[in-house]
Amino acid sequence: MTSNLFHHILEADCAIRQQVVETPLAFSQMLSKLTGCRVYLKCEHLQHTGSFKFRGATNKIRLLDAEGRRNGVLADSRGNHGQGVALAGKLAGVPVTVYATSSASSIKLDAIRALGADIVTIDDASLAVELEARRYAKERGLTFISSYNDIDVIAGHGTIGMEIQKQAHALDIELSGVFASVGGGGLISGVGMALREVSPKTKIVGCWPENSTALYRSLKAGKIVECDDGDTISDGTAGGIEPDTITLGICQRVVTDSLLVSEAEIKAAMKLLAQTDRWTVEGAAGVALASMLKTAFNYRGQAVAVILCGRNVMLEK
Repeated sequence: MTSNLFHHILEADCAIRQQVVETPLAFSQMLSKLTGCRVYLKCEHLQHTGSFKFRGATNKIRLLDAEGRRNGVLADSRGNHGQGVALAGKLAGVPVTVYATSSASSIKLDAIRALGADIVTIDDASLAVELEARRYAKERGLTFISSYNDIDVIAGHGTIGMEIQKQAHALDIELSGVFASVGGGGLISGVGMALREVSPKTKIVGCWPENSTALYRSLKAGKIVECDDGDTISDGTAGGIEPDTITLGICQRVVTDSLLVSEAEIKAAMKLLAQTDRWTVEGAAGVALASMLKTAFNYRGQAVAVILCGRNVMLEK
């Protein structure tokens, strides 16, 4: 199935073009001056619902058959994925239910409800909630939409890679590296596969918070491994991964470099971006920027892109 992923991305790039925002690839004058690189920001925090997740959800829901649309869909999420699925479902007239941990932000859950989705909360870890959501969907005949372990969702996210290359070509630049934060791996799998085909010289850099490294450790081990997570401001990348996730194999093919950043580095990057470019982003976007800053010396004089994957950060954070 993954061998045809690029073809799925090409199809999605045409099919969802009317629903999604083509977000800017914006040059950052200040970050470029600070790092010695030519820094471009892929502004997915300007996407509908404030996150790239809307892309994958839109692509998945458009591919439902008539029965799937009638029965509805189910997702598990603490925030961005749930909002993306809720909006995509609302626009397509498809009922949406979202499972979430009971510790999820009430503000984020309210945002999902405001888009018309039903919410079920479970007092358990995120991976356990994900597995229960998948079990319940199968039992009730609902389509489960994973935030990462789904070829159609990944293909939707891959449209970001197609946009990056098109925009870079229009700007007459060749990107040496693209930095993307990693949780379950849906974003970097799609972007990485797209760019591997259309810009094979571009390095695909996976970025993780030190406190949440499930897929990072799995890539190192060559198989899915369990690991304990610590607290991280990058809640969008936190949590474990399903034992059969397709993203492991895809990431083994497309991820060129892997970087870990500390909580202090993530927070400093978020603050710096607010100062230099006046953008407020969430922790997962801070992970990608912090990783670029950490390794900028390797890219001096070269063009790089940082995917700002979302903006849905809690005000107190």
